Amino acid sequence: MDEQNTAASPGRRVRAGRMVGVVATLVATALAVGLTQGWGRTDQAPPASPAAASSAAAVPRAPVVLNSTDDAFIQLLIPMNEGVLALIDQLDTRPADADPSLRALLGEVRQAHQAELRDLRGLLAAGNVPELNIHEGHQMPGMVTDANLAELRAASDAEAPARAAALIRAHLAQTMVLCRGEQTAGGSPELKALAGRIQQARAAELSTLDSRPGATTAAPVG
Repeated sequence: MDEQNTAASPGRRVRAGRMVGVVATLVATALAVGLTQGWGRTDQAPPASPAAASSAAAVPRAPVVLNSTDDAFIQLLIPMNEGVLALIDQLDTRPADADPSLRALLGEVRQAHQAELRDLRGLLAAGNVPELNIHEGHQMPGMVTDANLAELRAASDAEAPARAAALIRAHLAQTMVLCRGEQTAGGSPELKALAGRIQQARAAELSTLDSRPGATTAAPVG
């Protein structure tokens, strides 16, 4: 059994290395197309509900075909969502009266992100693709890291909501970039449709986050 694992590990490393390259291509594609389409505009009306937008249509469980961009998109978005859920869980340990508007939004974000994780993992299973956490320990744009969580734990109750909001904002904005790249370069119609719904959900969440009383759009500290 050990010999089999040893023999298999180089292949996994090669695949992981290729996937990291595809992630970089995915982001570059999203940014390039976005520059020609005027992405980043804030004058577009967001959908009614973030949670409803991301899970409005169930992902089919019939077999699907995932290309390298599809695979890279899913394998990156899963840990990104998990990081945000860990952040929300940590913020829940703070006093309940701290930034109630942020708390209300994060309740919706939690529900939407959990639904997205089920759909993303369902597509991996339908494509017969194993889940690989190739970005563990990486400082990826929009990903809440262990270091971010440690800084949030060390922050005072007065500082924590603003720090959390900045991290959430970076996550929402970067996910929109990735969703656009998936819709441009992805191969699976099912995943491209899901990416479109996630993008709409992120736009609504970002609009709500930035329209909170006293909200700022500063980048996260650290």
